[in-house]
Amino acid sequence: MTKPDLLIHTAFKLFYEQGIHAVGINTILNETGVAKKTLYHHFSSKEALVEAVLKYRDHIFMDWLTSRMLAAGEGKAAVLAIFDALDDWFHNQVPELLPFKGCFFVKANGEFSDHMVNDMCQRHKQNITSFIQANLVGHSSELSAGDLAQSISVLKEGAIAQAYVAGDLEAAKRAKAMAVALLG
Repeated sequence: MTKPDLLIHTAFKLFYEQGIHAVGINTILNETGVAKKTLYHHFSSKEALVEAVLKYRDHIFMDWLTSRMLAAGEGKAAVLAIFDALDDWFHNQVPELLPFKGCFFVKANGEFSDHMVNDMCQRHKQNITSFIQANLVGHSSELSAGDLAQSISVLKEGAIAQAYVAGDLEAAKRAKAMAVALLG
């Protein structure tokens, strides 16, 4: 693993577990054994590292979720696969996402206000909704595909929040049942 990759991976793990503002650069350096000069050679600031971490998590999460959806087929089957994927994540069966501790993007978004982090988190959520909508086009009208995608996204987000905040590890199964009814 390259030094930048090590720094990003370690920073993500620490940020996900403890929060972005709670983790200082020195903690990341102690965990990685990387010199401060090396860190600043690759990342001009903690903010630049945070941006790299958000891109990393977006890439990992989107690859995982889209591959699970594509493996299920097309259309409604792909969309419903979201909830099976979430159920696996909630039960810590997705090593590439680390043990479930809620949505990193929601947590990161809550730590900033009117910042590029908020924009990156919003884009991540919009990209997921757009991918859901793309899977619903052709199975319903364009307008209802957009409305359905928004509703499925709400169910997805609600399941993640319920699993994390309330400890309800069955939330994805309940959300899937609601999605089935919604999709008809």
